Parts: sequence; structure tokens; C-alpha cells
Amino acid sequence: MITIHHLGVSQSDRVVWLMEELGLPYELKWYHRKANRLMPEAYFALHPAATSPVIEDDGRVLTESAVILEYICHTHAGGRFTVGPDQQNYADYLYWMHFNNNALGLFFASLALGSNPEGETAPLVKELLRRRWDGYYTMLEQTLGNTDYLAGDELTCADFMTMYDVVRIIPSGGKGLDDLPNTKAYAERIGARPAYRKAMEIAGPEAKPPA
Repeated sequence: MITIHHLGVSQSDRVVWLMEELGLPYELKWYHRKANRLMPEAYFALHPAATSPVIEDDGRVLTESAVILEYICHTHAGGRFTVGPDQQNYADYLYWMHFNNNALGLFFASLALGSNPEGETAPLVKELLRRRWDGYYTMLEQTLGNTDYLAGDELTCADFMTMYDVVRIIPSGGKGLDDLPNTKAYAERIGARPAYRKAMEIAGPEAKPPA
């Protein structure tokens, strides 16, 4: 059985969502963040990369969301929710599978810059971030104006990867879902899925570990 090492308020909730969609059994182990919001030492000990999420499966320890999602789908679900090179939407699938890293990079850069940046390079960095955020908003709106899901008309791992960003990262760039009608409709479509709702109850940002 797959064990999901769940760090509270983290990207590991997307792995729980996948398992619920697939109907696969799993064990969820909770880890609380420290008072400074960083992960506890016990989580650092799980994997040398010291990042969340982390899963264990038959003695193998894996990290990185995109790796984990594809691994689970291919080894336990016959490739469900994945897209192969011979399919027409493969390039779209690849783009949105890796969008998460770009969005997180912008989020942390914006966080480091702060609301009142100083220094010689601050205006340039601020302009660069604004341009990148606007580009991502445009990509989301254009894509979701043409298809129900990011890689086409069906749910894929690209949606498991990107929904976290849509809800928690994208608003950091200055626009909320109310400013992005196609993206908002997408978030509502995903939010209505029973497996997604259950995953958020179990491991979402407002979830509490079982007593």
C-alpha cells in the first residue's frame, strides 16, 4: 500500500486527490509545520531532497509531485490520467505538468522581493515578475477558454498538478479568480468533483489530522 507523507498545507494534497480519483488504498501520515511554517525535522529525514510531497511504495521513497503522479498512474492504474507521445495533446500535457515549477518560482521570487523593494535591480525584477505573471494569466485564460481541462477535454495529471497553483499560487501575482473567468469556471468544475472535495477534507489547507 502506498504511504503518503503529508505535510500540512502543502502540495501533497494533490497526491491524496489522485488516490481518491483512482479509488486506490493508501495510508496518510501527517506532519505538522513548525511555528515558523517550515517543515519539521522528521520530514527532512524522509528524503535527501527534503521537499514535499513524499510517498513510499514497496520500499521505494519518491518525491516531486510530477514524478509521484505519473509513477502512481503507470504502476498502479494502467496509465490512467496520463498522456503519451503518440497522442495529439501530448505537448499540452507536458506544458501543464511542468507549469507548477514556474509558478512556484514566481511565487517565491515575489515573496523575496516584498511589497516595497529597494536596490538598483528592484525595478527590473519587479517588471520581469509582472510580465511573467501576466503571461501565466493569459495562458490559463486562453487554454481554459478552449477546453474544459488543461490538456484537453478530459481530466489528466496536468490538472492534478496545476489546480494547487490555481487556488494557492496564482493569486499571488495580483489577480484573483474573479479576474479570470475561464480559470474560475475551471476551479469550480474541479471543486465539484467528489474525489477532490474528499481530498481537501482529508488533506487540504483547512484539514485537520484525525484524532
